[in-house]
Amino acid sequence: MNLATTALLICDLQNDFIHPDGAYGRAGQSAPEIAAVPGRLKPLAERVRVHGGWIVSTHFTLVPGRGGEPFISAHLKKLRPFLAKGDFLPGAWGHGLVDELQPADIQVEKVAFSAFYMSRLEWVLKKAGIDHLLVAGIVTNGGVASTVRDAHVRDFEVTVIADGCAAFSPQIHAEAIAGLRPVARIATVAELMAEIGG
Repeated sequence: MNLATTALLICDLQNDFIHPDGAYGRAGQSAPEIAAVPGRLKPLAERVRVHGGWIVSTHFTLVPGRGGEPFISAHLKKLRPFLAKGDFLPGAWGHGLVDELQPADIQVEKVAFSAFYMSRLEWVLKKAGIDHLLVAGIVTNGGVASTVRDAHVRDFEVTVIADGCAAFSPQIHAEAIAGLRPVARIATVAELMAEIGG
């Protein structure tokens, strides 16, 4: 693995998703599998940094409109009716990467499942010379799967970190990982730590 051209791509591990005081935590929308992801990823993120790799974080964003009211897609509003003004607001605490994984070298706002959709992600990855993505984050069947598939069709080498991702149920997570095998390598945090070395 050439870490100079490799990025740990952290999908949506934001305070509003993960922290008990974030938008999802306040609404009681969490799962132990999701809460455990940042702690599991932290040693790998530190090793990637030490050995010259990149840390890139994607941030789900509710773009504020007139009066600060967020633009929320109809399907999301139906699925998550608790989302409100100030949630996932650019620059706000809830929008930020969780403390355990700070700092990121590059941060990219996203407005849909895929971090490539209408974002600058592909542009900044190319400018940084990154061609290999180690993908982690939440949720496996949503933002992670969509981003991985979009990376694949853009000719990035993709490794999905199976235990560095989570969904709202272990079964959904396992099914999503199985579905990504044709387009990405599947590895664990421990396997990648061993490959990078001490």
